Amino acid sequence: MIQTFAALLIAHILADFVLQTRWMVTHKRRAGVLLLHSALVLAAAQAVTGQPAAPGLLALAAAHLLIDAVKLRLPPGLGAFLWDQAAHLATLALAAVLMPDLWASGYWPVLLPDAGAVLSALLWLAGLVLATRAGGFAVGMLMAGLADTRPPEGLPKGGQVIGLLERGLIFVLMTAGQPEAIGFLIAAKSILRFGTVTAAEDRAVSEYVIIGTLASFGWAILAALATTRLLAALA
Repeated sequence: MIQTFAALLIAHILADFVLQTRWMVTHKRRAGVLLLHSALVLAAAQAVTGQPAAPGLLALAAAHLLIDAVKLRLPPGLGAFLWDQAAHLATLALAAVLMPDLWASGYWPVLLPDAGAVLSALLWLAGLVLATRAGGFAVGMLMAGLADTRPPEGLPKGGQVIGLLERGLIFVLMTAGQPEAIGFLIAAKSILRFGTVTAAEDRAVSEYVIIGTLASFGWAILAALATTRLLAALA
């Protein structure tokens, strides 16, 4: 069952955070775009599980479509994003319970000599995407909610790149069993930010940086912990 859940989770992350473009997110209220996204969800699940004809995956894609349709009726923001992902995670867990042998009976365990190692590698990569790209969406929504706060000036999209890099480094360090090295990353960022924040003498800027940093680090750590636990269960 755990292998099926891992495969479905990989497919979900691939469909939601790699294959889904910004244009699709912007225009998802159109029925055709929503159906296109659901088709990509189905294709990703079929490809990762090695089950192109499993009827249960059609039901999973339909559930994904329904959850996304409900999300579109919610006020946009971090709350809707987290509810959406939690609902998807629940459907993946339910699908794994109802179809525990989906991965084992698929094509990949037959075609690949070490399919379990491949699944673990894909799960690690999916966790990295969850930590970096999904984390960027979550942190961005959190910071956008601070309407009265003026973000510090800098390079165009510089903050986004820094966030991706720091979450990626934290994920790698955590999954490599080197969490203590994160302290050096925090210290380095604090030193680099210190001059900017103190020169501005702006409490709003200081709080903006602190909230964004803690949210980014926290998301990456949680993603790494969840990935490590799931990898251990696959071993």
